[in-house]
Parts: sequence; C-alpha cells; structure tokens
Amino acid sequence: LLTGFVAIGFFADQPLTNPETAFIVLTQVLFNPWVAGVLLAAVLAAIMSTVDSQLLVCSSAITEDVYRGLLRRQAKDAELVWISRGAVVAIALVALLIALDPMSRVLELVAYAWAGFGAGFGPAVVLSVLWRGTTRNGTLVGMLAGAAAVVIWKNLEGSIFEVYEILPGFLIGLAVNAAVSLLDNPPGREITEEFDRI
Repeated sequence: LLTGFVAIGFFADQPLTNPETAFIVLTQVLFNPWVAGVLLAAVLAAIMSTVDSQLLVCSSAITEDVYRGLLRRQAKDAELVWISRGAVVAIALVALLIALDPMSRVLELVAYAWAGFGAGFGPAVVLSVLWRGTTRNGTLVGMLAGAAAVVIWKNLEGSIFEVYEILPGFLIGLAVNAAVSLLDNPPGREITEEFDRI
C-alpha cells in the first residue's frame, strides 16, 4: 500500500500507463542501479518461489486427480512421472501465452480468481464455524452460487455499482447457503454434538 501511495504522489504529473509497474519504476528512479538490481532480484525471487509451487500443485492435481483418478487407475509410477512433467510444460506454455498478451493485467486476473475463491469458499467456512445449522447441500449450493455470482457480476456491462465482485458474490453465497440449509434436513445429532463440543 505504501508503495502505491508513494507512486501516486511521485507520478502525479505523469501517471503510469500500467500501475502494476509502480514498484519497478520507483526502484529505477529512486535508487542506485546496484540497489535497484537487488530489490528487483528480491521481487523475482518471490515470484519464482510462488510460480514453482503453483506449477507443482497443478501438475500434481492433473497427474493424481485427473489422470490416475479418472483415466488410468493402474498407472505405474514411471508413467505418472512423465505425465507430471508434461503437465508442467503444458501449464508453463499456457502461462507464457497469457503473459505474451500486452493487454493482460496480471493483478486484475489474480483479483478475479481470488474473488471467485473468496465468494465460493468464504461463506462455507464462516457458516460452518459459526452456525450449527449449516448442511452439506447448503454448503455445496452456496459455493456454486457465490462463484457464479462473481462471474456474472464481473461480466455485467456497465454495472450500476463499481464494486469488487467478491462482495456481491460473498453475500449471495452466504444467503443461498443459509436458505438451502434452512430448507434442507437439519444436520444429524452427531454433527451438532461435535459442533457444540468444539
């Protein structure tokens, strides 16, 4: 936040064409090239540590959940290693194609993805912790409704309110989860006793 506020003040006369580059431009303008290089290397190190983790998680999900889980249950370990490596290459190529688009805004894409996750899973977590009446069906339908609301809200042309899509998605997911849980059969005694115990 502090970097963003400094960039707003520093570039007030000539605003940046891409606000996502504020940190990079500020380091180049304010610091000695050696210090700027170290700061930019730190940013790249943080990016690389996140990217390699995401690549491994995605390839593992494709290999174990899709390939072994749905396509070939008796797949041998050597075969799974090659599927995993292929998945890493395929995911990296898709990411490269997205990055080649000069109009793509990574921050917007990440914010959109987190809005979907937050609206899908957030109400389920909140209600399951705070309300003993939450049901499985309420949770599932609420998750779908929250995620769908994010997609619909994001794609509304000229929406009345310029609101980050996680807010309406979260509220809709919360309301649908609660409504379906109230209409559904109440949770079993074992579940409510466990809820009360915790």
